[in-house]
Amino acid sequence: MTFAELLPAGVKPEVAIIMMAALSAAVSLAAVWSALLHRDPATKRVRALAAQRDRLRAGLLTPRRRQGRTQSMNMMRQVVDSLKLLKTDQVEKTQVKLSRAGYRSKDALVGYLFCKFCLPFIFGGVAVLLVYGFDAFNLEPMQKVLAAVAIVVLGAYGPDLYIKNMTQKRQEQIRRALPDGLDLMVICAEAGLSLDATLSRVAEEMAVSAPELSDEVGLTSVELGFFQDRAKALQNMSNRTDLSAMRGMANTMIQAERYGTPLAHSLRVLSAESREERILKAEEKAARLPALLTVPMIVFILPPLFIVLLGPAALDIVDALTGLGY
Repeated sequence: MTFAELLPAGVKPEVAIIMMAALSAAVSLAAVWSALLHRDPATKRVRALAAQRDRLRAGLLTPRRRQGRTQSMNMMRQVVDSLKLLKTDQVEKTQVKLSRAGYRSKDALVGYLFCKFCLPFIFGGVAVLLVYGFDAFNLEPMQKVLAAVAIVVLGAYGPDLYIKNMTQKRQEQIRRALPDGLDLMVICAEAGLSLDATLSRVAEEMAVSAPELSDEVGLTSVELGFFQDRAKALQNMSNRTDLSAMRGMANTMIQAERYGTPLAHSLRVLSAESREERILKAEEKAARLPALLTVPMIVFILPPLFIVLLGPAALDIVDALTGLGY
């Protein structure tokens, strides 16, 4: 089949070639234009941070008003309120745990409590339906009971595992970005900025490279402007992150606020210690690499190597034995 036969009726090959060339030129021009177009990713992040500060300021200065929520969130809130899950003794600890994972809103707490209560029943119903109703896995009676129990336990501890995973990821990102943030704080402190202005500037500068650290620092700068006890704002930052480096930074700032000690020198020491800790963790991972690569080398590299080295000799032996009549 020729190129002309593939074209629609009435379209000549020359016209088709011209159209494809024009389309290719347009796509190339669009790609070059998109690559050369200047985008400022910090603008969106700064606007989000400013909106968050406005919400915090409105929540602290004015009475809270109920906002319009989706139907699903209203249903979750009704279930949680009817069961009085928000009045238990573990609510405060749950809020701290969610804040460490980056979820600070009241809706996040309601969603977590709803999932914590309902998922075991949902997973249990699905397990009974699959294991006993459809006999999906063709298991023995004891195996069916164990499978159903395991699915229910997974539903019960699933939200906790998810929050724990998100917390660990967020803490690791904050730990990696903390030395750079401390260096910026040292520069701002040496330039004569106050603690509030220092935290605000660091939050603005690190909005793109380290959004997690920027959120924590920006929220702390907002709380410093509203709380009468400024040490409480710094302690809240330490509790939200649950990192030794952040606790050291908070204690250093509290001492600087209370006793008037030079902030820049203390932050410089903390920056050096944090950077050294990050280097030690990288060296630890590099030292673990040979042990981690041992099993893949044995399983995936040595068998092909033996085949390449011993395969020709084995084939020659088989040919020689075949020629001798064996």
